[in-house]
Amino acid sequence: MTNPSVAELISRSNSLGADPKNTNYAGGNTSAKGTEKDPVTGEEVELLWVKGSGGDLGTLKESGLATLRLDRMRALVDVYPGVEREDEMVAAFDYCLHGKGGAAPSIDTAMHGLVDAAHVDHLHPDSGIAIATAVDGPELTATIFGEKVVWVPWRRPGFQLGLDIAEIKERNPQAIGCILGGHGITAWGETSAESQQNSLWIIDTAAAYIAEHSTAEPFGPALEGYAALPTAERRAKAAALTPTIRSIASADKPQVGHYTDDDAVLEFLAHAEHPRLAEMGTSCPDHFLRTKVKPLVLDLPADATVEDSIARLHELHHAYREDYQAYYDRHATADSPALRGADPAIVLIPGVGMFSFGKDKQTARVAGEFYVNAINVMRGAEGLSSYAPIDEAEKFRIEYWALEEAKLQRMPAPKPLATRIALVTGAASGIGKAIAERLAEEGAVVAIADLNLAKAQEAAAEIGGEDKAVGIAVDVSDEDAVVKAIDETLLAFGGLDIVVNNAGLSLSKSLLDTTVKDWDLQHNVMAKGSFLVSKAAASVLIAQGLGGDVIYISSKNSVFAGPNNIAYSATKADQAHQVRLLAAELGEHQIRVNGINPDGVVQGSGIFASGWGANRAATYGIEEKDLGKFYAQRTILKREVLPRNVANAVFALVGPELSHTTGLHVPVDAGVAAAFLR
Repeated sequence: MTNPSVAELISRSNSLGADPKNTNYAGGNTSAKGTEKDPVTGEEVELLWVKGSGGDLGTLKESGLATLRLDRMRALVDVYPGVEREDEMVAAFDYCLHGKGGAAPSIDTAMHGLVDAAHVDHLHPDSGIAIATAVDGPELTATIFGEKVVWVPWRRPGFQLGLDIAEIKERNPQAIGCILGGHGITAWGETSAESQQNSLWIIDTAAAYIAEHSTAEPFGPALEGYAALPTAERRAKAAALTPTIRSIASADKPQVGHYTDDDAVLEFLAHAEHPRLAEMGTSCPDHFLRTKVKPLVLDLPADATVEDSIARLHELHHAYREDYQAYYDRHATADSPALRGADPAIVLIPGVGMFSFGKDKQTARVAGEFYVNAINVMRGAEGLSSYAPIDEAEKFRIEYWALEEAKLQRMPAPKPLATRIALVTGAASGIGKAIAERLAEEGAVVAIADLNLAKAQEAAAEIGGEDKAVGIAVDVSDEDAVVKAIDETLLAFGGLDIVVNNAGLSLSKSLLDTTVKDWDLQHNVMAKGSFLVSKAAASVLIAQGLGGDVIYISSKNSVFAGPNNIAYSATKADQAHQVRLLAAELGEHQIRVNGINPDGVVQGSGIFASGWGANRAATYGIEEKDLGKFYAQRTILKREVLPRNVANAVFALVGPELSHTTGLHVPVDAGVAAAFLR
C-alpha cells in the first residue's frame, strides 16, 4: 500500500509539473517526510521521499522517488567536510537509503532533507528566475514578497546550499520560501497542500509584479528588417537553411534537431537588445546544461537571402567554435572532463525562428523549450531591471562538474541508429510500415510518408508520437509534393540521413491488356517517384556533409521474367539500375545507395490487397488466401517472406556493419534461383 505522504507527494508533483509556468521539463524536485514501519525492527522510522535524479515532475511515479532514512541523512551534517569537498556527500546519500529500488538521490537531496518542513518544493519558474537573475534581485525580492520570501545568493546546488536554506528557514519563521540567486525558487509547508500553495503564490506573485511593472519594450526597440517573415515564407526559409544548420550543430558528432517559430523567439530576435542578451547566455543550470552557455545567432536581417545566410552561418560557426574552446581553456583544470564538443545547441535566425539540437528528438525539443524559458527570464529581468546571469566561471563549474560527467557516463549506450533521421515512402502499411518500425526500434526518428495522410499519422502514433515519428502526405509522382515532404521532414527532425524509396503499386496485366495509362501510372509512382525523392533528398544530404543512405525497395521482378506484369517488372528494373547509377554518382559525398529485391510479400501488403494478389493468384490457378504459401513453396528455403524480413535487410544496409557497401542489391526472396543476380 502506498504511504499517504508518498501519494500526496506524487499528486502535488504531477500538478506542479503539468504547468510549464511552474517549472521546465525534468526541472526541479519535490519531497515529503513521513513515517513508515521498518521491516527489520518493526518500529516506526522517519523517511524522506524525494524526486530522484533525472525524473520529471509532471510524469513522476513512485518508482521515480529516492527513499532515505531521515535520521541518517541529517547525520551527514556531522561528517560534512566543507564546501570544497561537498560533492563527496552525493555518494554518502547511498548509505542513507531505505530499502532497495527507486531512483538515485539527486544533488538537491540535502535541500529537502535538511529544511525543517514536512514538504519542500524546488522549482524553476520563468517568473521566479527573472527575479533571481535581475541585477537588483535582493531588493526586488523584498519589494515583491516582503518578509515571506528570502533572497539566497547564488550557490551551486549541493550540500552547502541545503545547509544555507535550512538556516534561512530557521532564522525566518515567517518565510514560506526563497528566491535562489541565478537559479530558481524553493518553498515549503507543513502539508502537501500548503507547500503547493506557497510555491504557486511565489510564482504567481512574481509574474503579476512583472506584468504590472515591466517596461513596454524589455528587449529594446524593434530592429528594422528583423520582424518575423510571413508564415509560409519563414518556414520555406527554415527548410532551406536546415541542412546547413544541422551540419553546423553536428560538426563534432551527429545531432537530431527541432525547429520552432514560437512567438517568444520571433519577438526576441526582432528587437535591438537580442545580440547583447544572447551573448550573456542562460543562467539556470537546467537551462544551460541543455542549451550550452549561449546560442549561435545569425546577425543578418530576416530578408537576407538563403545564400548570404548560409555563407554567414559558416563564418559564425567558425567563430563560435573558437569562442567555446577559449571558454573551456579559461576555466578547465587538470581534472576537468574533456571538452564535449564546441558546436552550438541553439541556433537563432531572425525572422525565421530557432533550431535546437540534441542526441534525440526529445532532447532537441526540450533544449528549445528551455531556451524559450531563458527568453522569458530575460524579458522579465530586463523589464524590471537588468538581466545578470551567473558568471561564466560558475557556468563552467556546472557544465563540467564531475558529478554531471558521472551522470553522463551512466547513460545507456546509444542504439545503432541513434541521431539518424529517416524518410520512408509508402510507409503507412506493409513493407514500408515494417521498415519504419524497425528503424525506430534501432534508434532512428522516422518520417512516414504516404499518399494516405491519416494512415501515415496513425502509423507514426503507433511508433511513439512526434518525438519518434511523424506522418506526412506525399504523392511521389508530384515533384512539388516530394519537395514539400522533404521540407516537412527537415522541419520535424532538423535533417535527413536515410531515405527509403518504398512507395509502389502494381497492376497485373498481360502485354496486350496493359494500357498506356497503366504503364504511365506504375512508372510515375516507382521509377519517376524514386528519381524525384532521391534527387530532392540528395541535395539535402550533400549540403549536410554527413553522408547518408538511399535504399530502393525494388523486386525480384527487376531481374526475373514472369508473365502478366510487363509494366511492373519494367519499372522495377528501372529502379534497380537507379541504384547502380546513383551509387556511382553520390559516393564522393559518402552517400551509399543500395537496393533490396523482395518477392511475394503478401502479409500486410497494400499492393496485394488492392487487386494484385487476386490477379497473381488467378495467374497461378490458386486461391488468393494461399498466395503466401504458394510463393514460399516455390523458393529454395520454402519460407514465406514477411514485411519484417525486408525491414531487417534495410537495417543491415543502413546500420554500422556494412559501412563500406554501396551499389548492392540484396535479395529477400527466400531463394528464387531465376532471380539470382549475375
